[in-house]
Amino acid sequence: MLIPVEIEGRAYPIHIVDEGLVGLGPAVADQLRPGPIVVVSNTVVAPLYLDQATASLSAAGFHPSTVVLPDGEVHKTLGTWAGLVEELIGLGLRRNTPVLALGGGVTGDMVGFAAACALRGVPFVQVPTTLLAMVDSAVGGKTGVNSTRGKNLVGAFYQPRLVYAAMETLQTLDQAELRSGLGEVIKHGVLRDPALFELCVSAGARALARDGAVLGEMVERSCRVKAEIVAADEREQGLRAVLNLGHTVGHAIETAAGHGRLRHGECVAMGLVAETAWCAERGSCAPEVAEQVRQAVRALGMDLRPEGVARDALVHAAGYDKKLSRAMLQTAVVERIGAVHLESVGLEEIPRMLSHLS
Repeated sequence: MLIPVEIEGRAYPIHIVDEGLVGLGPAVADQLRPGPIVVVSNTVVAPLYLDQATASLSAAGFHPSTVVLPDGEVHKTLGTWAGLVEELIGLGLRRNTPVLALGGGVTGDMVGFAAACALRGVPFVQVPTTLLAMVDSAVGGKTGVNSTRGKNLVGAFYQPRLVYAAMETLQTLDQAELRSGLGEVIKHGVLRDPALFELCVSAGARALARDGAVLGEMVERSCRVKAEIVAADEREQGLRAVLNLGHTVGHAIETAAGHGRLRHGECVAMGLVAETAWCAERGSCAPEVAEQVRQAVRALGMDLRPEGVARDALVHAAGYDKKLSRAMLQTAVVERIGAVHLESVGLEEIPRMLSHLS
C-alpha cells in the first residue's frame, strides 16, 4: 500500500507492507539512484533487522555501510547526535549519499537531524520498526534531539524521500512499546477519524495481541490523518499544531519524569486524557467525550497519571514547551471525536490542564 505525502514540490510515498524488509531495496531504488548508502540502526533493532535491510539494499544495487547507535530516549542528546554526524562524515558521506534510519522514533529523529545537517543536507529514508514511529515520528519531517529544558527543542524540519513501514517488524516489538504506540493512534482518531477511534475501542485487545490486520488498518488510517495535515502545513505555521494534542501535558510529563523513564506514547495518552477533560471543563466538548477518551486509554492498559512526578515539576516543565509564544499557548481544543480546532489560551490554563491528571 502506498500513501502519498503531498508536500509542495517534493511529494514522497509511505509504503505500508505486510511482510518484513525484503522489499526495502527496490522501494529505495525507486526514489534514489543505487550507490553508497549508510544504514543507521540501534543496539536493539540491529540484531533483528540490520542484516535483512542491508541484504535487500545490496540486492537492489546499493553499497551499504552501517552505524549502530545506543538505544533509548536517554541517548537522544546533542552529544549522541554530534558523534553520529562525525561518524557519517568519516564514512565518506557525499551530498548524494542517502542515510537510512532503521529503528524507532529516537533513532529516526536523531538520524533525520544528522541527515539535515551533515554536508548541509543529504537524502534521508525512514524505516520505522515501532508502532509509535510508524504512525507519528517517521511521517512529516520533524527531526531533532532533546534539550535539558525539554523534549525535541533542537532540530529541523527535514522530509524523508520515503517511509517504509514493514508490519512484520511489529511482531518483535516489546509489548510496552506496542501499547505506547497506541497512544498516538488514539490521538489521530480524536483529531480526524472517528472510525479509527472506534477501532481502538473495539479492537484494542486484538492490536495488543499483534493482530496484523488490525495493526495494519491502524497504521494506514493514522498515516492518512498525519499526511493530510502535514501536506497542508509542513512547518507548523498553523493547522499542523493540532497534532500536538496531548503533547503540552505529555511533554511536561516526559521532561519532569526525566527523559526515558516513561515512554512517549504513554505520556501522550495521559496528556490526551487530561487535555480533553480540560476541554470538557471549559465547555468546548461534552463531558461524555472526555469520558470516552479516558475509557479508551484505560482499556488499552495505559496509566492515567504519572506516578512519582510532582505537580510543580510538571508546571515548570510545561513552561518550556516549544509551542509557547508571547505568554500564550497554541493548543488543540477538542470539540468531539474527530473534530479539533486550534486556540490560543493564557499560560494560566497549564495548571488547569495538569490538574486533570489526577
